[in-house]
Parts: sequence; C-alpha cells; structure tokens
Amino acid sequence: MRLSILLIVMTLASMAAAQTPAAPAGQPVAPAGNAENGKKIFSSYGCYQCHNYAANGGGAGPRLAPKPIAFQALTRYVRKPTGEMRPYTAKVVSDKELADIYAYLLTIPEPPAAGSIPILKP
Repeated sequence: MRLSILLIVMTLASMAAAQTPAAPAGQPVAPAGNAENGKKIFSSYGCYQCHNYAANGGGAGPRLAPKPIAFQALTRYVRKPTGEMRPYTAKVVSDKELADIYAYLLTIPEPPAAGSIPILKP
C-alpha cells in the first residue's frame, strides 16, 4: 500500500514538473498566466502596433516572441523602458495582465524555415 502511494506521489510530481515552464539557471519561473487573455490584452493595449500581432517585431518595436526574454526582465523593461517605449506602470498594466501577456508570448511558435516556403525557393 505504501509503495502504491509513493508511486502515485512520484508520478504526480513528475507530471507537475513537466508542465512547469523551465527558467534559465538562477532565474525564477514566470507566474502562471492565461494565454488567451494575454492575446486579448496584447491587442487591446496596442502592443501589436509596435511589435506586430505575432510579436515578431516591427518598425518601432523589437521581437518579443518566439522565445521571449525572462518574465522578470520583460516586467522590468515594461515598467521602466530605456528606449522609445512609454512606461506601463502597474496602474496601467497589472502584474497579472503582464503574466497573461507573457503566457501568450510563450505560445507563439517559431516561424517556418525560409526553405519550407514555396515562393522563396529558387
């Protein structure tokens, strides 16, 4: 009986670890966010105007996805940007909303390889 309980606990722990996003060494994991809500916020707050709808950068803003920077670095920059972006205080974009936006950025896949796009083939 104890062995069964131990196996169940170990299985649940490994499943939870597999679902937790990995953070770079020495950095805390980003808080859980709602990617669907993050996508809505990204659009409604106008993030797409500089970063494009796919967050791959545009004329005014850098690429945010795929593979966004660490959540803490993103939060720090959103709150106190050093470039042309205006600051978004916690009164404007809450920490929860930033977590949702970050969750959305994590869902954006890599673009297809140039060689896989028929029109780009010689």
